[in-house]
Amino acid sequence: MNFLQCGSRRLDLGRPVVMGILNVTPDSFSDGGRGGRFLGPDAALAHARRLWAEGARIIDVGAESTRPGAAPVSVQEELERMLPVVERMAAELDVVISIDTSTPEVMAGAAALGAGLINDVRALRRPGALAAAAATGLPVCLMHMQGEPDTMQEQPRYADIGAEVEAFLLARVAACEMAGLPAERIVLDPGFGFGKTLAHNLDLMASLPRLAELGFPLLVGVSRKSMLGAILGGAPVDQRLHAGVAAAAIAALHGAKIIRTHDVKATCDAVAVAAALLERT
Repeated sequence: MNFLQCGSRRLDLGRPVVMGILNVTPDSFSDGGRGGRFLGPDAALAHARRLWAEGARIIDVGAESTRPGAAPVSVQEELERMLPVVERMAAELDVVISIDTSTPEVMAGAAALGAGLINDVRALRRPGALAAAAATGLPVCLMHMQGEPDTMQEQPRYADIGAEVEAFLLARVAACEMAGLPAERIVLDPGFGFGKTLAHNLDLMASLPRLAELGFPLLVGVSRKSMLGAILGGAPVDQRLHAGVAAAAIAALHGAKIIRTHDVKATCDAVAVAAALLERT
């Protein structure tokens, strides 16, 4: 499938595309201690404009942190953070708006305001999420995660991570199809860093071609994650750019169609090189 119908916008997936990250949370891991910079609609919209200008064709808005150790927020708080930003973006930007949420009420509310994609780290496993997502008519991204954000990094274990991630994702696809959410509306995310050690993440990266063969668009997000810091000998968040760009190019070469990142311009350049090579093979 070379496109994804995201509400009123069609997303061309003939070449890999970049998804920019817009966190409207006070505790994002990636902000280097400056959480909350984009909480208000004005600041969020200004940052969204920058991401779009740098080449993002999807902007992923998150109002509940899913960093390791993160605690859940109330439904009302997530709605108050998310909906004004989605409404402003839909009115003023020609971009696919993705909502990074597991909350049924947020899915329904944001879809009504112009969101085009549901990106759920819990793969629609919260009560009511599957029915809510199906009712929106939007595509969904189903992510693999072992455990929950507040405990997922305590003791992750796998016998064969590629096979286990594949089995989990296919089971969630089957659940979606039974709920009336067809295959052409499904994107898969192997969930780098979500209940996985460095070794697990590296094995998972090597397994991407296998996952791409399932026939669903793959979304990969490794931007600024701790796996990169570990590879670099403990590099802090603000020193992981080059490693993230390298990982993005590798993911694109291994079959990823959507690359999720904080660093849009550099990632777009790397993905363009990977795409040019893919077109020659």
